[in-house]
Amino acid sequence: MGDPKKQRKSYETPRHPWRRDQLEVELRLLGEYGLRNKRELWRYKTMLSQVRGIARSLLGASEEERARLEREYLAKLSRIGVLAESASIDEILDLEIRDLLERRLQTMVFRRGLAKTVYQARQLVSHGHIAVAGRVVSVPGYIVKRDEEQKLKYFSHSPLSKSDHPIRKVVAAAVAGRAVSEA
Repeated sequence: MGDPKKQRKSYETPRHPWRRDQLEVELRLLGEYGLRNKRELWRYKTMLSQVRGIARSLLGASEEERARLEREYLAKLSRIGVLAESASIDEILDLEIRDLLERRLQTMVFRRGLAKTVYQARQLVSHGHIAVAGRVVSVPGYIVKRDEEQKLKYFSHSPLSKSDHPIRKVVAAAVAGRAVSEA
């Protein structure tokens, strides 16, 4: 056990950080999800690695222990929204980094049409304009649970909660343009 006051890294760096193909993939993910830096991406890669590690250890457990722990673990991952409710342990091993990045508050705000870009979504979240279930969440990396998805909206005391705010008009036009281009 360590001293709780001492900070620890919550990520592991790549073994070969200067490989061209890896750099290109990381840069594409940074732009697509509006991440601040690669440390943020590495944190989610480490989280995914831990999730897969737990799944692999469950595969090696005894039958009765495995059944109980597997049911609890699958319920936890489905509550987070990473897996479907009828998922199996093999589907945990098929998870990708994008599955976790899609559950971030910043990404959800952008996908739900509350912001024009992922970068604006990050700004709205960090400035306290977004509420999850009625409470302000100012952490862009907050993992939105499945039951909180529908409770995602502008904070009631924010100036953006008024429908005639100029940013909301621009966002509505951008979302309409995105829908037309996707169709």
